[in-house]
Amino acid sequence: MGITGLTKLLGDHAPASMKENEIKNFFGRKVAIDASMSIYQFLIAVRQDGSQLTNEEGETTSHLMGMFYRTIRMVESGIKPVYVFDGKPPEMKSGELAKRKEKRDDAQKELEKAEEAGDEENVEKFSRRLVKVTKEHNDDCKKLLTLMGIPYVEAPCEAEAQCAALVKSGKVFATGTEDMDSLTFGSNVVLRHLTFSEARKLPIKEYQLSKILEDLGLTQDEFIDLCILLGCDYCDSIRGIGPKRAIELIKQHRSIEEIIKHLDKKKYVIPEDWMYKEARKLFQEPEVLDPAEIELKWNDPDEEGLVEFMVNQKNFNEERIRNGAKKLLKSRQGTTQGRVDSFFSVVSTSKTSKRKAEEPKGQQKKKGKGTFKKGK
Repeated sequence: MGITGLTKLLGDHAPASMKENEIKNFFGRKVAIDASMSIYQFLIAVRQDGSQLTNEEGETTSHLMGMFYRTIRMVESGIKPVYVFDGKPPEMKSGELAKRKEKRDDAQKELEKAEEAGDEENVEKFSRRLVKVTKEHNDDCKKLLTLMGIPYVEAPCEAEAQCAALVKSGKVFATGTEDMDSLTFGSNVVLRHLTFSEARKLPIKEYQLSKILEDLGLTQDEFIDLCILLGCDYCDSIRGIGPKRAIELIKQHRSIEEIIKHLDKKKYVIPEDWMYKEARKLFQEPEVLDPAEIELKWNDPDEEGLVEFMVNQKNFNEERIRNGAKKLLKSRQGTTQGRVDSFFSVVSTSKTSKRKAEEPKGQQKKKGKGTFKKGK
């Protein structure tokens, strides 16, 4: 879910903290990508005749097609992606997960009604609501990423928190995700729409945390309290307090404790046993791997391994898979080129070695998407 209403709040109160860019503008950048969010997007978006793509055995392959082609698109644009997979969810998320299950159960009932009535539009609508990323989807994508030569990391807990830790440590430039709680976890830069298909023609939205805090006039801890007030995955929020009121209260009182002291309890009912302190600590001190102990290594693709997995096992088109492998290899071996900002480094006589970016080619067809590999 992320943080309820945060995107709109930032648009209203800190518009300069977000700028739109083309993907090629991130040439040479390393980006930690929320794998589960990406896989979910692929399962939703990569479809044929309203259904997910499958191989001859009936196994879903939409996630593989999405991973393969959109990862290649990033690599051709000069981005060095590393995918981060979720570990176990924190206990505090159990309430949110229970709500999601309840919604899926309701969607299943509505789907059955739509199928019985022959309502194709609602069949499609409720089928999408039932999409869930499974362990098998994750395992498929990890294998694909390994064969593509792309590193991946298995987080001990929340992927967004691990991505933020990698950014804060300087291991990568940004977090690539659609969930805004990456900012709450402290990711200095967040990129949205990075793994969207080219057909949607959406610009990359780049959020700068330092600019957000400056424009809102908040510290990181105050921003975390704001996000808890707005609504997060780890505890309830105070009913009746929307984005406008939340930012007013934080700016006036600077913490949830002070807000509670001054809040009209008759107008705003505070949740019983409200675990906002625990949620705050989870954002401040999440369970993550030490970035210093994580090695991120990008390798040449294993073309024959890709053919065995994607063609022989998953029934993708061999020519397209081989072409994809060649694009990955070409991008790794391309002309070295420094980022524009390297020209402004102090007394630097050598340019940073970078791959030459190519314009992404529109290659989204029925067969082919990929995943990333673990960096160790």
